[in-house]
Amino acid sequence: MTRRETVLPSHFVEMQPRIELLLVGMNGDLRGKRIPLKAEKKIWEGSVRLPASTQSLDIWGDDNDEFTGLSLTLGDPDGVCVPDKRSLAPMPWAPEGSAQVLATMHGMDGGPSFMDPRAILSRMLERYAQLDLTPVVATELEFYLVEDDWRATGKPRPPARLAYKGEATGAQLYDMGATDIMDDYLQTLNAWAKIQGLPADATTAEFGPGQFEVNLLHRPDALAAADDCIYLKRIAEQAAKHHGLKSTCMAKPYSDQAGSGLHVHISILDGEGNNILDAKGGEPTRLKSVCAGMLETMRDAQLIFAPFANSYRRFQPGSFAPVDIDWGFAHRGTSVRIPDTHGPAARIEHRVAGADANPHLLLTAILGGMLRGIENDLDPGPATEPGGASQSQSRLTHDFLTAVEDFAASAFIADTFGAAYQKLFADTKRKEAITYLQTVSDFDYRTYLPRL
Repeated sequence: MTRRETVLPSHFVEMQPRIELLLVGMNGDLRGKRIPLKAEKKIWEGSVRLPASTQSLDIWGDDNDEFTGLSLTLGDPDGVCVPDKRSLAPMPWAPEGSAQVLATMHGMDGGPSFMDPRAILSRMLERYAQLDLTPVVATELEFYLVEDDWRATGKPRPPARLAYKGEATGAQLYDMGATDIMDDYLQTLNAWAKIQGLPADATTAEFGPGQFEVNLLHRPDALAAADDCIYLKRIAEQAAKHHGLKSTCMAKPYSDQAGSGLHVHISILDGEGNNILDAKGGEPTRLKSVCAGMLETMRDAQLIFAPFANSYRRFQPGSFAPVDIDWGFAHRGTSVRIPDTHGPAARIEHRVAGADANPHLLLTAILGGMLRGIENDLDPGPATEPGGASQSQSRLTHDFLTAVEDFAASAFIADTFGAAYQKLFADTKRKEAITYLQTVSDFDYRTYLPRL
């Protein structure tokens, strides 16, 4: 006679608090370990390990050892997950007492991994520190809420509360009715952001059905600003689950609706706390030089701003996603916008990246371009004026594979990210781009099969 196991109903299972040690992956995804609180000590001792190749994983979770040589070729060696205690935050969606903390992957030799996005951004910030400069950064994240049946249907659809017979009812830009309808979700998101200490500010309804934007206030710590953005994406996702929905940071989830961007505002402080971009009532020469540095490096870095095949569907003429490599004063159609030229608020706004961008790599690329304009006197050319055509002769690419090859060949990218990471990122994204090109889509069948 066998002894039968007693299976307790789920409501009898006592949920245990935990601490989650998180690494930022290449694609802005979070990977890591759940550790029982009773074993928390080993996190702070630096004894938690994961394969170093964890941060080489592509969008499908493949380590691509056949061309990276970073996994089984080397025996898939461990790395050490070094926690950043500043990022320790409660997880209000988990059992009470649970927390999360971001870590940076280090090699067994003690140095940060060349492929850790947090380490890459930290290296860029060290270059600013050597000049006694501090970037001050704010982000604006757009995302969509969709119904939670997307796995069954194979496509997203707007929250039922914002639709009529399953269809979108029109643009909802700044529509307080849309924010009121989704108030329970937005209240949860903002409450959880407050619990985690994120500097969340305004929340607005955007163009698309179920599309919202959350602004994070400026921080004089670009690494913390990138961490905040990663945490905000997670809060948006967890709050959506809590309300029976899904959030998505796909750049273009609907072909006939607005894409989602990740805009970045940056000013620069000197050692005395003065904003070096402040034109003080005169010609904004330094601001314009910084703009020029970003414009000169924009095509090389577009793969960071638009890292997936879907990202390139967002760059469409007549939309608020830029297609020209241009700049302007208070012009929301340009790639680089200068909202203000005087005082502490003098800053640039970078408007190219999609919501799908990795915040740490994104800030690295932007700050690298700005650094070129800080260290050199550059001219961005004429500004694009409201109501006028772009003055630029250069455009962003609409092609994923072209962006990969521009990235792979760039001396600026090698200097900014390191040659090893440039090769890893380009090779991984080249595989993704080629797979995309080789995949015959429903569009092909609907358009060509009946006619050819």
